[in-house]
Amino acid sequence: MPRRIFHSISSSLLLGLLSFHAIAQVGGSYGHPEESRVVTLASSPNTGIITFKVFAERNGSRLNRQAVVKLVNLADQTATWRPTGDNAEGVFTDIPYGEYGAEISAVGYLSSYQGLKVTGTHNVLEFDILLHRDPAAVNFDVDDGGLSPKARKEAKRAISALKSGRLDEAQRHLDESYRASPSDANLNFLLGYLYFQKKDYARASSYLTASTRVNRNNLQALTLLGRSSLEQRNYPAAQSALEQAVMADEDNWLPHNLLADAYLHEKNYDKARIEAQVAITKGKTAATPAQLVLGEALLNLGQEKEGVEALEAFLEESPRHPVAGQVRSVIAEVEEHASEAKDEAPATEGQLAAVDPLSALPDPSLSVKAWRPPGIDDLKLAVAPGVICPSGQVIGESGERVQELVDDLARFAAIEDLVHQTLDAYGNPVRTETRKFDYVASISEVEPGYLAVAEDRAAKLSLSDYPGNIASTGFATLALVFHPHMRDNFDLVCEGLGDWHGKASWLVRFQQRSDRPNRMHSYKVGDQFHPVPLKGRAWISTDKFQIMRIEAEMVKPMPEIQLLSEHQVVEYGPVPFPKRNTTLWLPKSAEIYFDFRKHRYYRRHSFDHYMLFSVDSEEKPKTPLKTARDGSEKGHT
Repeated sequence: MPRRIFHSISSSLLLGLLSFHAIAQVGGSYGHPEESRVVTLASSPNTGIITFKVFAERNGSRLNRQAVVKLVNLADQTATWRPTGDNAEGVFTDIPYGEYGAEISAVGYLSSYQGLKVTGTHNVLEFDILLHRDPAAVNFDVDDGGLSPKARKEAKRAISALKSGRLDEAQRHLDESYRASPSDANLNFLLGYLYFQKKDYARASSYLTASTRVNRNNLQALTLLGRSSLEQRNYPAAQSALEQAVMADEDNWLPHNLLADAYLHEKNYDKARIEAQVAITKGKTAATPAQLVLGEALLNLGQEKEGVEALEAFLEESPRHPVAGQVRSVIAEVEEHASEAKDEAPATEGQLAAVDPLSALPDPSLSVKAWRPPGIDDLKLAVAPGVICPSGQVIGESGERVQELVDDLARFAAIEDLVHQTLDAYGNPVRTETRKFDYVASISEVEPGYLAVAEDRAAKLSLSDYPGNIASTGFATLALVFHPHMRDNFDLVCEGLGDWHGKASWLVRFQQRSDRPNRMHSYKVGDQFHPVPLKGRAWISTDKFQIMRIEAEMVKPMPEIQLLSEHQVVEYGPVPFPKRNTTLWLPKSAEIYFDFRKHRYYRRHSFDHYMLFSVDSEEKPKTPLKTARDGSEKGHT
């Protein structure tokens, strides 16, 4: 039987009325050409649209994993997040005119930053993003096709533990998986990484060597093997592994840097200089540690001026690095020696050995991107200094606006589009499903202080009709936190005067009170309801006290139903209906990120073709939109 699971009163309504259309051609503008397609995008007045495509560095192809774009308004530092969808594309709509910074990140790649300006000159701003791989990040995308089901399960548990730094737990799972498949290259690599983190470099080298025997071109295994050999001062073994790593990928700066270190300790200073310079060219500022190897190699070659310049370049980029004091001592010693005896060598190899280039490198670590927006308490928002928030007025007036929202929701219908993604452990979508429905909603007070959302769709749906057998219902009701009949169940604190998309707004934090009933949000599993306490923040306009945006998340995980996290983002805005000479304040967008029953999901609901009914609330139609009464009116899209 399918699992009977749904949200009861949960926010997920998206995309209200938009005022103009823009046509954008979506296709491959970087690298290999791809089939173009034309899509219709829309945005509100005085706002723009940003589309982006993300490419990998190797061959100009689309990135084969999900990326996350963080768009920051430079005027107020507010941020908006968007994950890429299919074909490594994404879009922002309703972006107010202004200057922005876009930070793009993906697992295993260095983050990229790009400045951009949104103006009325172009309706659609398109840009391509080229990401470069992060050589210091360990990629745990294990190809487990050759593993037995049990070994695969243990390996995945080990990876989860490694990501959280639980090394002993990871070792137990890896040992279990290894017993079933001792020759698997990926398992040997994972064990090598594990023992490297435990600083047992001898055992790390043993497993990494076994991994490279099976896969001779495994860049990360060869690189980590070379580094393990450097830690053991086995410089010939390090040189051998790192030369193979450089041949496997000549564009990766880290193997060049480590190989330069190996050459330096073998007193092959000219080769050390060459490899360090290659590393700096390939890695640019990321390869700052290579400046240390280059400086020492040049000094040992008698090129004291160039050597000191390289060491000073290291200090300029990393003035507070733990080895910075040692580097300054070397520079001072070289300069003193040069002033006393210009005809002598500026320094000796023994003197320079005091600075170990390997110590300038950070430990190998995972590059794990956030698969959901930052938590309510993790995001520190700027507020205007010295401005006192009129808390009573803000809460009271916003409550009246929410009462109007309840009436407005019962006056419209729409076409509903649902996008549901199942995510892997790194937040990458592994499956995307879509649905389309005819939708009508209403809200009623079934008993004093309890508001219920009723939804009618054209088809009678069972749980099996929803992706993942999860039905989310009660759209756009997150604003009901501020309804006069609901708000006493929450602690409401006005944090100050902030900004949302260039509009002044009061920031109000809310959290479910433990001594009050939780009637806002729940999960139903089987026949049992499980209330979910929420905390969050609302952005409320200072002029009309309309709720413009709400974010909410769980107060704490609920392991009893395997619900570990949930994060909702809902935005609201005016939707004009010119024929009726009226404007309703309706939800414009909403997204839900949740970790439920050992799966991560991203769900997005959107509404289009709004219809406003001219009948009284008692006469609201229960028929599908396609047979709606003549008294309805479409809103502009």
